[in-house]
Amino acid sequence: MGGGGHARQILEACEDCLLLAVDRDLEALSVARTALSDFRDRVRFLHGRFEVASEDTEVRNRGLDGALLDLGVSSHQLDSDSRGFTFRRGVALDMRMDTSQGHDARRFLADASETLLTSVFRDFGEEPKARRLAREIVKRRMTSPLETSDDLVAALLVALGRSPSPQDKARIFQAIRIAVNEEVESLRLALPAIREVLNEGAVLIVIAYHSIEDRIVKNAFRDWSKSCICPPKLPICACRGRALGKTLTKRPIRPRPGEIETNVRARSPSHACLAEGRLMKSETLGRSVFAFAVVLVFGALSMGVTWRQSRAFETGKRLIA
Repeated sequence: MGGGGHARQILEACEDCLLLAVDRDLEALSVARTALSDFRDRVRFLHGRFEVASEDTEVRNRGLDGALLDLGVSSHQLDSDSRGFTFRRGVALDMRMDTSQGHDARRFLADASETLLTSVFRDFGEEPKARRLAREIVKRRMTSPLETSDDLVAALLVALGRSPSPQDKARIFQAIRIAVNEEVESLRLALPAIREVLNEGAVLIVIAYHSIEDRIVKNAFRDWSKSCICPPKLPICACRGRALGKTLTKRPIRPRPGEIETNVRARSPSHACLAEGRLMKSETLGRSVFAFAVVLVFGALSMGVTWRQSRAFETGKRLIA
């Protein structure tokens, strides 16, 4: 849900829409409740991961006419030292999107094996010296736990053999954050769960931030767009040869240079769209009798109209126009 920027634009554009807002961050939900108080009779808030929306009783009964998955981390989480996402000096490592449960980054760095750490830094951070960094962390924690951003940056300095750049730090901190919050597993579970509750003609929009998310979303959309999705070894087609949806964007939509100048944090995200096609009728997309929209976000960058808000919103409007 983040700061509620996407939600506000949806609610203002669609006066008869009901919106289900989901976030793992209790602080974000609290902020969004205040920010969207004008729409309190048309918004419900749920605490949890993406897939909790598909388990909601009303969603199961009525379905969704639109879903927006905004992956990644919010500006509030990045800017607040108490949340432990940043590599600013002296910050205690936490990185949990949901501080009410799970192990924080300190616990992860203390318990993870060298093999697991290597895999995390290589796969989630694309770090060429992943094994060397993992080995250095294991060596250091034998004498003293890694508690702060300074401790982690010091290990990175030794592993790289030079002073790490901001990009180096960002990649490693991102990798740990993804592991701590199980973001990849959550996305793999969420995509099919949300698609299953989409109504005929619904649109699913996903805003991704790094190559792993891009790849998962692209593969899912590609598979759903095939006329036959049966397993390759199945002797006969059991899916009746109908695609589950249609990919509406041939390639991810990237921010324009001007948008990056206005909002530097818009440089990373891209978004892709899928139209639900299992029961496609002749009605215009998104205009069924019960309009139920869901915003599943880990966090909007701000309450203002950022690139993520305006581009995703404009894309949605074009798709249902």
